[in-house]
Amino acid sequence: MLGGKRILLVIGGGIAAFKSLDLIRRLRDEGATVIPVLTRAATEFVTPLSVSSLAAQRVWTDLFDLTDEAEMGHIELSRAADLVVVAPCTADLMAKMAGGHADDLASTLLMATDKRVLIAPAMNVRMWEHPATRRNLNTLTGDGILCVGPDVGNMACGETGPGRMSEPPAIVDAIRAALSGDTGDRPLAGRHVIVTSGPTHEPIDPVRYIANRSSGAQGTAIAQALVALGARVTFVTGPATVPPPAGVDLRAIETAEQMRQAVEGALPADAAVLAAAVADWRIESPAQGKIKKDRNGAPPALSFAENRDILAELSRPGPDRPALVVGFAAETDDVIANATAKRARKGCDWIVANDVSPGTGIMGGAENAVTLIRADGAETWERMSKPEVAARLARRMAEALGHGTAEEAAQ
Repeated sequence: MLGGKRILLVIGGGIAAFKSLDLIRRLRDEGATVIPVLTRAATEFVTPLSVSSLAAQRVWTDLFDLTDEAEMGHIELSRAADLVVVAPCTADLMAKMAGGHADDLASTLLMATDKRVLIAPAMNVRMWEHPATRRNLNTLTGDGILCVGPDVGNMACGETGPGRMSEPPAIVDAIRAALSGDTGDRPLAGRHVIVTSGPTHEPIDPVRYIANRSSGAQGTAIAQALVALGARVTFVTGPATVPPPAGVDLRAIETAEQMRQAVEGALPADAAVLAAAVADWRIESPAQGKIKKDRNGAPPALSFAENRDILAELSRPGPDRPALVVGFAAETDDVIANATAKRARKGCDWIVANDVSPGTGIMGGAENAVTLIRADGAETWERMSKPEVAARLARRMAEALGHGTAEEAAQ
């Protein structure tokens, strides 16, 4: 799919730069030509020789190369490629791009290009969550810059959280999507959407938990569909059985309270799709050690507490309320009536209702049959694959948000 494509790869200065070597190899394996550009800081992590050897191309590092600049080499480099990829994209590079700085070869290329740009952020979790970085990200995505990742995990600094650069296979997937020819139709470009997915696990003790059934397949498909329409997606997921989508800001959580905090921390947003199967109840005081089985066979006495209602809280009027809030209702009887009542009770704009009673094969299956419930009534869709449900929902959301106001989006 990438045969004949030219990728201008800007490698920023961070420990994740070592992943760029694998990225180059994978891109070349798919037939792409990779033109590498290293920032000065990047040369502290990977050598120009190793990059050049893998790319089989000259490595560009210096803006003030008189021979090439006499022919405006930085302009030619920036425009001869089919796509510009920045991996890793450090906090400094993001700030330069957002501010329009052009004080070295990498930033000058990014200012001079007329091609699409895909960034793969990589930085310390505190740097990623810093308000300045969030502002810069909003500016960049609003300008049409594509973004893949970052992932959640352990970092070289010893901290854990969002900030790890996406793995090369995910970046290659994002590159394919950017070059697929489908990116011209991007009605959600510049929009930020929060998507929750998967189950939550509420601990009983260190080895046991209570949860709702959910594979995360529908939420993942919705996130992918929104990304395909140009949205910047914050993907908050519990322990799902399907892998997370590429091109999202991934926030992996375990409990309902962690999900609530992650959603709150992702605001402001233009829209939110709460597709997660959140546990309504948690154990009030989880045991610190494994609960041993009673010799007489008596079950342990468990005290439950109600989890805070993420959908209801997000739907309340306020300055941070998204213009469009979409909830999900998994029902086993009186689907439309129960989901309609839920929409009114929670205060959200739309509810996607589905029948998950035994025999439908919906829960954990590849297909879904849903009814979209809005203020103006209920619309039942034919049974289709979960990606098809996601694509239709994403398109409806794009149409609603195109009206530009919360009141119109809710209709």
